[in-house]
Amino acid sequence: MAKKKVFVSFDFDNDKVLKDFMVGQAKLNDSPFEIIDFSLKEAAPEKDWLDKARAAVSKSEVFIVMLGSKTKNAPGVLKEIKLANELKKPKFQIIGYKEGSEDWAVPDGGRVYRWNWENLKQLLS
Repeated sequence: MAKKKVFVSFDFDNDKVLKDFMVGQAKLNDSPFEIIDFSLKEAAPEKDWLDKARAAVSKSEVFIVMLGSKTKNAPGVLKEIKLANELKKPKFQIIGYKEGSEDWAVPDGGRVYRWNWENLKQLLS
């Protein structure tokens, strides 16, 4: 069975570890998904950031937002979600930490789930 191609959006400045954990899970033998791309560092000098982000999101089959306590205020994540919505990508949000809360959810980012292997396998199979 072909693996789902996933774009992972996360707060680059605060939650890089969440992306690293997702990449690790994608490498498991029974993983139903592969990470094809993830959030780019949104930097002012990089004028083509939006074009690069659009290209990356457009290649994905599913868009996942990894939630940390500051994600809903991360400008890059907000722009990536807007792109995912424009491109009509299926999307959902994963609470990235045990002490996390649905209050961390980003508006228009999709339904929120707790992070566990069974949830990921069901959502991405």
